[in-house]
Amino acid sequence: MKGLLAPLFCGTLFGFGLAMSGMTDVTKVIGFLDLFGNWDPSLAFVMGGGLLVTVPVFQLGIGRMKAPLFDSEFHLPGRSDLDGKLICGAALFGIGWGMVGLCPGPAIASLAYLNVEVVYFLIAMFSGMFLADFIEHMFKPDIVATETTD
Repeated sequence: MKGLLAPLFCGTLFGFGLAMSGMTDVTKVIGFLDLFGNWDPSLAFVMGGGLLVTVPVFQLGIGRMKAPLFDSEFHLPGRSDLDGKLICGAALFGIGWGMVGLCPGPAIASLAYLNVEVVYFLIAMFSGMFLADFIEHMFKPDIVATETTD
């Protein structure tokens, strides 16, 4: 239970920040993404503020710390290359975000508003994630484990 308090606190703080900044307001997000229409630049300040805090902490903190405060090691991405799967996933994410005005974090935080449309979005999102995982496993070759006996 003690190991869950830090993620619960961080998730709650993140959700509160999303709601307070307007990232859970679909019309505000779509207004930010509408570059050639009635563009609302206010979310750029939210993102810029996040970067002003995050970049220095990552640059200074990760190099000096051997491990994060509540874990035994840092869990950083091991790959730095771009592949088709990453590019297609990013494109689908961007298209969906532009069409609906929600992405996973703000959608989950929006559950606090008890809006049934957000529940439909989350059901569709998790269904799509499950379907993508199912399709990926369907086309991957099975790895046969070989046992060695002495």
